[in-house]
Amino acid sequence: MTQNPALPEQHPLATGLTTRSPLVRALRGDRPETLPVWFMRQAGRSLPEYRELRVGTKMLDACLTPDLASEITMQPVRRHGVDAGIFFSDIVVPVKLAGVAVDIVPGRGPVLETPIRTAADVAALRPIDEEALAPIAAGVAQTVAQLGGTPLIGFAGAPFTLAAYLVEGGPSKDHIRARALMHSDPETWDALLTWAADVTGAFLRTQVLAGASAAQLFDSWVGSLSLADYTEHVARHSARALSHVADLDVPRIHFGVGSGEVLAAMRDVGTDAVGVDWRIPLDEASRRLGGATPVQGNVDPALLQAPWPVLEAHVRDVARRGRSAPAHVLNLGHGVSPETDPDVLTRIVGLAHTL
Repeated sequence: MTQNPALPEQHPLATGLTTRSPLVRALRGDRPETLPVWFMRQAGRSLPEYRELRVGTKMLDACLTPDLASEITMQPVRRHGVDAGIFFSDIVVPVKLAGVAVDIVPGRGPVLETPIRTAADVAALRPIDEEALAPIAAGVAQTVAQLGGTPLIGFAGAPFTLAAYLVEGGPSKDHIRARALMHSDPETWDALLTWAADVTGAFLRTQVLAGASAAQLFDSWVGSLSLADYTEHVARHSARALSHVADLDVPRIHFGVGSGEVLAAMRDVGTDAVGVDWRIPLDEASRRLGGATPVQGNVDPALLQAPWPVLEAHVRDVARRGRSAPAHVLNLGHGVSPETDPDVLTRIVGLAHTL
């Protein structure tokens, strides 16, 4: 095995501990003997042990408390036997660590004290201080020490999604203000996304250097963009975010919600695998990607509430369609909803490992 000099000596990929894991192999385009499976939002409100642990602790405080973030990350790995942990955090954590006043409001999501909408607002944004990321590095390191040969996935929000929250001031269905700024003041838009790319890229790099064996960039709101807008105003910034871990040679996943029209463009920003939401079949996604890119997904989260025979047939169909790609990581087409029975997820893992 060739040592990657950019990774710390004890990194699980440097020592070979996670190199041959089903997840890492699949993300690198190899088809392992066992279909790897993990779930977006696998750590969280669907787990009673998570709800118990979070009593009295705000979301962002939990993210920035290494012991707590590590324990929450480990809970679904222990319970479900998934093939990867994903570090418990939130896409706005690096925004907060860079000094922006943001909080996560229960039942609503990230809300900013003051939206970022003008050139002066953007000019006032500060880069993230490496010392501010220390709790993230500590939480990742604690988790990796417990995971052994199971890889940890680090994650970060894509610049467009972060910018959408920053401009709108909170969650939005259509991102009208953000898309208006993109076209009416492209210089300010470019400066905002450059800042977001560097902040979120630093967040991602910290997780990888601390021991994460894969990295996923989430673009939750990319579905509100046309292909032309994505390629002209967004793609280079996502590429910039991912470039922060390019020298580390860690497998990268790029996932977006409603991304069927921009899948190939998302792949082209510099990623190893593309996550696909539930709206298009995996074989069609693979066709749009030219048949040469590993895919991740795309069980419909709504079917987690369906009777087991219905869900089982769906999971088997997703796995079958995933065979059209060089490799496949089974996952949901978005995150686990809080209403999900955790036993259903455990059952899916058991099924996946027989396929």
